Amino acid sequence: MESDAHGERPVGSPAAGVVHSLSQRHETLATAESLTGGLLSAAVVEIAGVSGVYRGGLVVYATELKSKLAGVPADLLAQRGPVDPDVAVALAEGGRRRCDADWGLATTGVAGPEPQDGKPVGLVYVAVAGPGGSSVRQLDLSGGRDHIRSAAVIEALRLLAERIHEADAADQADAR
Repeated sequence: MESDAHGERPVGSPAAGVVHSLSQRHETLATAESLTGGLLSAAVVEIAGVSGVYRGGLVVYATELKSKLAGVPADLLAQRGPVDPDVAVALAEGGRRRCDADWGLATTGVAGPEPQDGKPVGLVYVAVAGPGGSSVRQLDLSGGRDHIRSAAVIEALRLLAERIHEADAADQADAR
């Protein structure tokens, strides 16, 4: 297993944790990926029993496909470029909407080896969109291209796990 943003190997499988949690909640997941190019969806689908949870995903590596396929507003992409926190949120929301899922999970950033549009190598945004809204996390990763992409997958899954945990806590509070 690869290491996370802090160079540490996660305990257990972040993908297995979210698949299990979503299965327990009877909820579904979709992905929208740029810099990870399918690594996120691959990490999810290697988990046994995922077919009841994972709806599908979009790999929108080219900027114009972020708009055409994932529904990211073209003016947002034109103004800010593809490596932006609001673009990450729009990707998560677009993947969720296009795949008719309860949750959307997205990655965008610069894996290198060169900076892109003035954005440094290692600048990554991961975002989640769910029933309770959206959130985004900025990552400033170091290391080579492979590490940046792998760490982005781990951190995206961690963000989703946190949001699911928050939803579980809110559900329990509502039940009281």
